[in-house]
Amino acid sequence: MSDTSTLLRALRADLHAQADPAHCDGARAFFKEPVRPLGVRSRDLNALIARYWRTAKTLPPDDLIALCDQLWDSGVFEEASVACKWCSRALPVLGQLDGLSAFNTFERWLSTRVDNWAHCDDLCSHCIGGLLLRFPELVERTLPWLASPNRWLRRGAAVCCVVPARRGLYLHHVFRVADVLLTDEDDLVRKGYGWLLKDASLAWPREVLEFLLPRRSRMPRVALRYAIERMPPEWKRRAMQRPTPTK
Repeated sequence: MSDTSTLLRALRADLHAQADPAHCDGARAFFKEPVRPLGVRSRDLNALIARYWRTAKTLPPDDLIALCDQLWDSGVFEEASVACKWCSRALPVLGQLDGLSAFNTFERWLSTRVDNWAHCDDLCSHCIGGLLLRFPELVERTLPWLASPNRWLRRGAAVCCVVPARRGLYLHHVFRVADVLLTDEDDLVRKGYGWLLKDASLAWPREVLEFLLPRRSRMPRVALRYAIERMPPEWKRRAMQRPTPTK
């Protein structure tokens, strides 16, 4: 496999060979959004991702991005998953060359290609989140996403910070994101920032609790339940208890 077209043909042939129609129906039922899966099981997909990565990683960065563009453009669920996983593995090279260029590419995919929560989370947590660990100054570039009508950009603004928050980074930014999204009407956006607060609580448990308590009467319960998932039982009870109205 000496070029991207040969690699792409071989990958697609193997994806179709591993397709299971029964699993395809189950994958469609797993999402509320319309998706186009082939029906490749996760174990088999991961094996193909690893096998073809041995060749993909030898490509120049621009060629790899162009190949991933073709995978996204297909609209096939598994092909987009391959693109996410390969770019995550390529981050040390992509980021070393130009962090802003890589960010712009990932942002373009998020705003124009992503159409389900799985790819939103894969791209945001592993690719964008990994990039934010290397380039903290790029965090500010996610703030415009909070006001976007695109639900995946709004969810992505939270999910891209999950990995850094888990490591105790960007706590002020985490709270800023959660505050803006606090009463968002989209359930997937609510779950996204709840997940972010949950992982931030690993490093900053008391700070997250103190953030939640004065907001718990306005915060959707689904987001609150996500946020307190890893807290001690007594803290969970405090957070879930509605404050007594003042007379």
